[in-house]
Amino acid sequence: MVAGFACLRYHPDDFNPGTIMTVIRQEDLIQSIADALQFISYYHPTDFLRAMVKAWEAEESPAAKAALTQVLVNSRMCAVGKRPICQDTGIVNVFLNVGMQVQWQGDLSVEAMINEGVRRGYANPENVLRASVLEDPDGSRRNTKDNTPAIIHTRIVPGDRLEVEVAAKGGGSEAKAKFAMLNPSDSVVDWVLSVVPTMGAGWCPPGILGVGIGGTPEKAMLLAKEALMQPLDMAELKARGAHTHEEEMRLELFEKVNALGIGAQGLGGLTTVLDVKVSSYPTHAANKPVAVIPNCTATRHVHFSLDGSGPAVFTPPDLSEWPDVAFEMGPEVKRVNLDTLTPAEAATWKAGDTLLLSGRMLTGRDAAHKRLVDMINAGMPLPVDFTNRVIYYVGPVDPVRDEVVGPAGPTTATRMDKFTRTLLEKTGLIGMIGKAERGKAAIEAIRDNAAVSMIAVGGAAYLVAKAIHGAKVLAFEDLGMEAIYEFTVKDMPVTVSVDARGESVHIEGPKIWSAKIAERIATQEVR
Repeated sequence: MVAGFACLRYHPDDFNPGTIMTVIRQEDLIQSIADALQFISYYHPTDFLRAMVKAWEAEESPAAKAALTQVLVNSRMCAVGKRPICQDTGIVNVFLNVGMQVQWQGDLSVEAMINEGVRRGYANPENVLRASVLEDPDGSRRNTKDNTPAIIHTRIVPGDRLEVEVAAKGGGSEAKAKFAMLNPSDSVVDWVLSVVPTMGAGWCPPGILGVGIGGTPEKAMLLAKEALMQPLDMAELKARGAHTHEEEMRLELFEKVNALGIGAQGLGGLTTVLDVKVSSYPTHAANKPVAVIPNCTATRHVHFSLDGSGPAVFTPPDLSEWPDVAFEMGPEVKRVNLDTLTPAEAATWKAGDTLLLSGRMLTGRDAAHKRLVDMINAGMPLPVDFTNRVIYYVGPVDPVRDEVVGPAGPTTATRMDKFTRTLLEKTGLIGMIGKAERGKAAIEAIRDNAAVSMIAVGGAAYLVAKAIHGAKVLAFEDLGMEAIYEFTVKDMPVTVSVDARGESVHIEGPKIWSAKIAERIATQEVR
């Protein structure tokens, strides 16, 4: 016996010959992962859809109601057309509960099986999904081209089954995750309420908040992420009342976060969250780790179980789950010809105006903006003329069948704030389209240059794509979905979010609706 190692001896009686092991075949897991990712790309979870419909029915803010309408119309279109709900088809999160009586048949590791499933799911020619995962994240940031690797969490548990939860998590909502090491006496509710307004609208509310409390820093974050996979049951919880401290916290946060008046797409309204989930774990006496992670209007996850009998089968929701609603523009809409647009015309628009854009627009997001600014700073000529043009912050999905472009919803405008002044002052650009709010520096640059910023609805990517009738790459083709395209659009709906005077709907809208909600609460308390 080698020193330092114990010699383990087994006796035949230690094994139960009657034990039947479940054999999970490699191909079954691979195909199940691929099928799950396709399924969640175009079907909202039914519980989430029902909660969204209730929020739409109750919403009183016209701007938020219009945004929710677009989200629901888009959701049904995706369910019928089997195309992605959002152009950001996410980074894949997989949670495995592996039964202790499970055996594996195959020559790949379990992680390799899952990543092969991701590869196969994202490359499906009938519904190509956007590859958004980059390796060397602080260096060259090279796209892996197949959205691998997935983020995988594994537990070994009693039983003879493999339980799997698959989620595709959008980058906009992931970017708004928050973490803190609170003092043991600090209020978790107060901390959450302090950080939610700092998230802005880049996480595309209304959605879900997952709150993780305890353990260690990484455990708290995992708890928050896992909490987002739980069924939505806020209506039932409100009806029966809280039985635990966690349920009390859920109810309190649900009411107080919605009272902030942030509303759909941050435009101001009654519903900011559809549910709040709280999970906790024992922690050190000196610590209180707390994490909050939001999920967006493109919430996508599904659970399946493998018992050795074959790959998972996914049952689509019935189309009756979607409301009979159409997205229609009101008489106040302004039609804009992008091919003849002038700074003088753009300066007449006011924050909150609804526009229908037709003509040619440019596209570009993070990587393209950085490259353009680097070229400007180096005194190099730009590959595209931006004079009197509008740029759309988007990274579209590849087209299939007769599409000119795949789902093409907006990315978060705030990430382009640091480039805004340079582009406005050095290129002649007069308009930008994204989602979410603009920060102080960007608003000042927009005002100083009499430019405008607009929003398209996040979570309505397929609906937006129907307005795009032509698409061609003009520059930076090596950047893939981040290349500069020229889109030809017809009646693309947008809302002016920051006008030439520097007024922002993302500042004024929540301010108005938080005051209205506070007045209602005060009136109810008096009664």
